[in-house]
Formats: sequence, structure tokens, C-alpha cells
Amino acid sequence: MNAVIIQTTCASQVEAKNIAKVLVQEKLAACVQLHEVESIYSWEDELCCDFETILNIKTRKENFEKVKSKIKELHSYDVPEIIQIDITNSSKKYTKFISDCC
Repeated sequence: MNAVIIQTTCASQVEAKNIAKVLVQEKLAACVQLHEVESIYSWEDELCCDFETILNIKTRKENFEKVKSKIKELHSYDVPEIIQIDITNSSKKYTKFISDCC
């Protein structure tokens, strides 16, 4: 089983918690960590600085498309960040935890 972290950011903690809860309840993720971050980025030729909540979603690699679809369905951004990061060095017990949960 290949495990991954899918990363996205949300405009509010409320939106982030909603997405996290849906992903875990629907068994699309084993765990979602939420962190407050300050993001500086360019949007439509304008320099922006906003506080966001970043989600680190732990799941099976084969769930990526389903998680991506669910994020797009629930997200308020026109272009949400949806990045997949392979988990290459993890304990077998943690990988099994992810597999068992989703």
C-alpha cells in the first residue's frame, strides 16, 4: 500500500474543519492535520497576503482522485491547492493505520 499526504489550504478554519471531517467520515483519509499559516502569493497580478488553514491529509495513493473531487466540491477557492506528496519513509505500523482507516 502506498501512502500519501495531500495538501490543500482553506480561507478559514471552519471550512478546513468541514473538509477534514468529511474526508475522515467518508473514509477517504485516515487523519487530517490543520495548521494556521500566513501565505504570500500572486493572484491576478496582485501581491496578496492572507491567513489560511493548511490541511495535511494522510490517505492511500489510490484515493487521490476521490479526495481531489471531494475537496473541489467543498472548497470555496476557484483554484484550490491540491498537491500529492508520496510518503516514502514511514513505519509499517503507521502505513497499516492509514490502510486500515481508508
